[in-house]
Amino acid sequence: MVALHNPVNRELLRKQLMEETFHRVTLSFYRYVRIADPQTFRDQLYREWHALKCFGRIYLAQEGINAQMSVPEHVMDAFRENLEQNDALRGVPLKIAVEDDGKSFYKLTLKIRSKIVADGIDDPAFDSSQVGRHLNAAEFNAAMEEPGTLVVDMRNHYESKIGHFEGALLPDVDTFREELEQVPRLLAGQEDRKILLYCTGGIRCEKASAWLKYQGFTNVHQLHGGIIDYARQIREQGLPNKFKGRNFVFDERMGERIGEDVLGKCDLCGEPCDHYTNCARKACHQLFIQCPACSERLQGCCGPKCQNLLDHAPSDEVAIPSNPHLGKYTKGRLNPNLQK
Repeated sequence: MVALHNPVNRELLRKQLMEETFHRVTLSFYRYVRIADPQTFRDQLYREWHALKCFGRIYLAQEGINAQMSVPEHVMDAFRENLEQNDALRGVPLKIAVEDDGKSFYKLTLKIRSKIVADGIDDPAFDSSQVGRHLNAAEFNAAMEEPGTLVVDMRNHYESKIGHFEGALLPDVDTFREELEQVPRLLAGQEDRKILLYCTGGIRCEKASAWLKYQGFTNVHQLHGGIIDYARQIREQGLPNKFKGRNFVFDERMGERIGEDVLGKCDLCGEPCDHYTNCARKACHQLFIQCPACSERLQGCCGPKCQNLLDHAPSDEVAIPSNPHLGKYTKGRLNPNLQK
């Protein structure tokens, strides 16, 4: 009987991934669909996708599914057939990564959540199905050129820091929950203007566009398939690329290059750089931008303080206080004291 989770440690799983002799395809998909029993659905999917040697991070809730996955290329047809045989997933659009080394995930994780994207909305009158108009890449480009159009990035600050659309409003937020609170305030008084929303793969815009309409905004549009599918469309159709820099992604790659511009800077030395990494000291694990020179100098750490603690045994780490910047609400906001 298949275990419904992977008990193997991270280091061994990564080693096994690097030793694979076949190629993997990184893809993502989501769907808002009623799932009566998420736990049973989760266990079913785990068994089926484990058998196909799929990896990834998948969130399930009664409101639907949000998946980022790595699928062996030689079983892609079987994976698509698996989706088609499932009533909840039949016909779901797959967004294929544009910059992919096949090493995006090293295990299969499926988790039950109260919502597939944490939004903080608890208003019973809100109808999340009343979304804005979906635009493809060509339509989005054309809409950006229209006078008076407002383009809004519905991602977190550390995502837009390394890449965004030309002229977009970039809210300084750490979470999607914060963004849903802040964006209506930022756009107050402009309820009739044409608003274009975009995010990584489209799922946040589904909720955000409906929320803005509920707040009284009348002309709301969203980039269908997000930046990931925008990149695919502009390449296949030869369209102008209006996205600058890299698209942050939530897997081991931490980014896909869409435009040639380098918008970020190394958090330690200020050199142009858009490569995110996590601090090599596991008790810290801070997400930050680090250039190759600083990575070599500090052994992949966010500063000398963590570098000095890097060789401590795991048992010693318990006695070391957590770094003051640790936590999901400070992603990408490096504490300057750690650099001393």
